[in-house]
This record gives sequence, C-alpha cells and structure tokens, in this order.
Amino acid sequence: MTEQAKAEDRNTLAQLLLDHPPMVRELPEFAVEGLPASPAELFGEWLTEAFRAGVPDPQVVTLSTVDTDGCPDARVLVLRGIDVPGAGLVFAADADSPKGRQLAARPRAAITVYWPLLGRQIRVRGVVEIASPKESALDFLSRSPWSRAASLVGHQSEPLTSFEAYDSAAREARLLLEADPEAIAPGHTVYTLRAVEAEFWQGDAARRHVRVHYSRNEPGAIAGEWSRTLLWP
Repeated sequence: MTEQAKAEDRNTLAQLLLDHPPMVRELPEFAVEGLPASPAELFGEWLTEAFRAGVPDPQVVTLSTVDTDGCPDARVLVLRGIDVPGAGLVFAADADSPKGRQLAARPRAAITVYWPLLGRQIRVRGVVEIASPKESALDFLSRSPWSRAASLVGHQSEPLTSFEAYDSAAREARLLLEADPEAIAPGHTVYTLRAVEAEFWQGDAARRHVRVHYSRNEPGAIAGEWSRTLLWP
C-alpha cells in the first residue's frame, strides 16, 4: 500500500469516527429512586433486562488483572453467575493461563461490561476468591461437550505451531471425553470477584449520563453495608 493510500485510509477512518457519534438513539432511562441495597442485585436486574432486550451475548464481560510487573491486562470471558448475598461475580478460567497466574499472584481484579444496544456500562472492582476443587469440577461438568473438550486441550495462550496441531489435540480430547465423560481439566478453576466498589452508567445522547457509584461503608472491605452516590457525568 502506498503512502497516499495509507493517508486516504486514515482520512476515511477519521471521517467515519466523526460521522458515527455514539449513543445517538433511544436509550432506556435509569431511575435512581429505590435502587437495590447491593450492587450485585442491580447487576442481576440489568443483565436480565439486557437478555430480554436482545443484547447479543450480554453475559460476556471484560476481566482486568495485573501481572507481576504491575502492567494491566484484560480479556473477555463469560460470566458464570452472580452471588447476590456475597456481592460476587462468578467466572471460570484455567489456573495455568496468564489470567490464572496473575490472579494467583495478585488476587484483585476488575470486571467491566458495556451493552451498546442499551448504552449501559457496569464497572466492578474487588478481591478475587478461588472456589474449592469440588465446586470447580461441578462447574466443568455442567459445560457443553465442546467446551469441555476445548478446556481439555489445554496450552491456553501458548504459541501454536499449526492449526493441524490444534485439531489433533482436540480430537484426542474428544476421545478422552468419550472414554471418560467425567474427565475434568486439571486447571479448571472457578473464581468469584467480591465487589468492593461498583458503578452503573447509563449513557445519554446529550451527554447527560447517569452514574451511580456503590462503595462499602468500610473502604476496602468485602463485607458489610453499602453506600450509594450519584456521580457527575
């Protein structure tokens, strides 16, 4: 590609960004009266509304962690559940994956979700707990055969020499499941992010965004009562 073509592409992209301002559509209101005492309960309400509104994959969230050098890292994964009494967001990962190793070294994380169709964002920060091996095994067995086979392949985030190498490992994993339907990936682990603070953000085309922030009455605590406050957009 020539330098002129690259410049034209940059100009086209810049114009596309200008021509497509975000959230210029009808968005739901966020009534801040009578909100739940716990952010986990409100998270569940918003997630239910997202499913009913037809948001694609609303249970897919972004998990952010920190590596041993203090550099942030982030990736999307599937939310497995919400523990309302414990203000927890449940997800699973391979303990030997980068995120698993990062959580082992620094068991604090953040979860973010954005649903463009509704113009809604949720941000949660807190402490991460590891479930028992029994609970992790039950979660693994509840998954589809394709999901279990993919986990049994292992080697997540390691260099892949070829697609043929993956296909061969996947066939071996499926054969293993056929021979032993109760086989469990050794690194499969269930985690729960216990919220310390959370923010619910409802976008507005006129930029009159509504933001509600939840925080523990005792800063840094993972138990106790919550306080709520509105934030400037």
